[in-house]
Amino acid sequence: MTSRRAIVTGRLSCEANSVKRPPGAARRNFHDLCTRCGDCVAVCPEGVLVLGVGDLPVFEPRENGCSFCGDCADACKTDALDLTRFAEWPWRAQVADACLSVNGVSCRICQDSCDQGAIRFHLKTGGRAEPSLDAESCVGCGACSAACPAGAISLQRRQPTRLEGLG
Repeated sequence: MTSRRAIVTGRLSCEANSVKRPPGAARRNFHDLCTRCGDCVAVCPEGVLVLGVGDLPVFEPRENGCSFCGDCADACKTDALDLTRFAEWPWRAQVADACLSVNGVSCRICQDSCDQGAIRFHLKTGGRAEPSLDAESCVGCGACSAACPAGAISLQRRQPTRLEGLG
């Protein structure tokens, strides 16, 4: 149910599913808990946190991936960010058709940047190679997205499995 406050402040429930908040962000009441101080952004060693709309922190891996070091949560003076919620990080990489390798250009930068080995390439006829993503290995750090020269990799919210949805 959408609260009156969410409507007045422009924070409708669909925003919660599309905006990437920092790792460990409170899922339901982040807007209320965050003081918009920017401390989490300032201490992020990878620079993957930026201030977004309303000065709320947003996860945007433009040049690096997140190491999930926890500095952002340690800097947070409220319960908006919490290390115990890092395991709940819902974002996973997704490769679009704009991938250079899918289009016949030799590129495997995303594979090289993935420390988890979640991206592999399978050779196809005609010299193409198609990326294959192992969603179980992907931690959603964004390193592949930041490295992709075609901008073909985005982070999408992982859909919970049937069993996770029951818990």
